[in-house]
This record gives sequence, structure tokens and C-alpha cells, in this order.
Amino acid sequence: MADVPDPLPQSADNGGPQTHRTIDRVTQILEEVVYHPGMTFADLVRALDAPRSSVHGFIRGLLAKGWLYEEDHRFYLGPAVYGLTMVSGHIRAGLVTHADLAELNKKSGVAVFLGVQAGDHVINIDEAGADPLTGFAARKNIRRTMLATAGGKVLLSSRPQAERDAFLRRHARDEAELVEQFLAEYDGIKETGIARNTLHAGKRFAIATAVKNQSGQVVAETTLVGATEEVEPRVDELCELLVRHVNSWRERSLKAREAI
Repeated sequence: MADVPDPLPQSADNGGPQTHRTIDRVTQILEEVVYHPGMTFADLVRALDAPRSSVHGFIRGLLAKGWLYEEDHRFYLGPAVYGLTMVSGHIRAGLVTHADLAELNKKSGVAVFLGVQAGDHVINIDEAGADPLTGFAARKNIRRTMLATAGGKVLLSSRPQAERDAFLRRHARDEAELVEQFLAEYDGIKETGIARNTLHAGKRFAIATAVKNQSGQVVAETTLVGATEEVEPRVDELCELLVRHVNSWRERSLKAREAI
């Protein structure tokens, strides 16, 4: 009889994701290097507040597998990250390009962000036209709370009900107000395909919609962000523009642009 793998242990909170110190440190190294390219070993030790020997081991392993590369004793994101993005079957070369975001930024006059779901968070993987406030915030917080962002809410609304309900149960205690707000907005998001959000103490207004591949699978989200006094009076116009552009990306060929 074939061996049956042991099931993963379930956590006390509905079997949701759990943190792990080793994984946390490895992902923090990658995130630090993404937003602070050229960090030294000493910089990383200070950022992680971990023993030098542990950080050294993590870095050696990441270098060996291509997740980092080293030049003049400084560390940068390695090619493995880009390779996985291209071949994962989600965000493929040619589906959404930086030129797409730049065109949408030009026509909308506001910042454009492309984000993907990573666990219980949203990570922005590209941007065009960000102003100093929104751009700094995006780089400072690589992982954004799903329920506190327009992009996160539109991604969450696209998940199967069982998965969505499990997510909301996991966050019901720490983010009760955000859970209630999402539930109040859910029908509207499903009907229009648009989620909205205010941020930076009301100074910025965001609208987001889902990016789908040719099979109709939601693979990312695109968010427009601008000054509230500029976006709110144009919100209907910007929603129509956003949806039209994002839908046009779905119809194009998914041929890769070049080999990595």
C-alpha cells in the first residue's frame, strides 16, 4: 500500500497559517534586501536582531539557491525570485507589464500599483507614478493587511467562500472592525468588481479591481491611488478606466517576452 503523508498539524485558530522563527528570518532577509538593496552583512544582523552565526547561515543558503547574490560584500535579490514569478503560471511575462501600469498612470493621472496575495497579506510587485507619500508607504511596508487595502479586499472577495470565511475567522479578534467593514462592502465589491479604501488619515483614496488571466482566474489586483480631493470627484470615471484597462490585459497573448 502506498505511503500516505502525515497531515500538517492544525493550529488552534481554525487551522490557519502559523509563524515560524526560521521562516520569519529568511523572509525578512529577502524583504530587507528588496527594499534596501546593497545591504551588508552587518546591516542584516542589525535588522534581524539575530545571532551573527544564524544570519550567516541563512545568507549562505539563500546565496547557494540563487535567492540572493553578493557583490563587493553587499547583497541583492537573486535571479531565482524572478524565475519563479515568470514560470509560476500566475503573473506571466506579457500578461501585465510595467508599460501597462505606466499607460494607466498617464491616463488616470494617479499612482498605479500591481499587487498579489501572499498568505494573509498583499505584496505590491510593481508601481507607476507613485507620489512621495504613497511610494514611501509601499516601500516601507512590503506586506499590507488584506482587509486594510482596496487591493486586498478585492482579492479576498474573489476567493471561494470556505477560504474567505476561514480568513475572516482568523482575523475576527484582532481586526474585528475591518472584518465588519469588509462584510458590509462585500456585496458591492462582487457586483461592481471594485473595492475602495481611504488611507493616510484620509489624505489618499484608493480603488482596486482584480486582474484575471485568460481562464478567468484571479491572479493579481491593480489599484489606483491619489489625493482624496482629486480622486473622489472622479471616482466613477476612474473606476470605468481601471476596469477597461485591466480587462484588456486579459485578452492578450501570454507568450513570454524573453528567456531569463
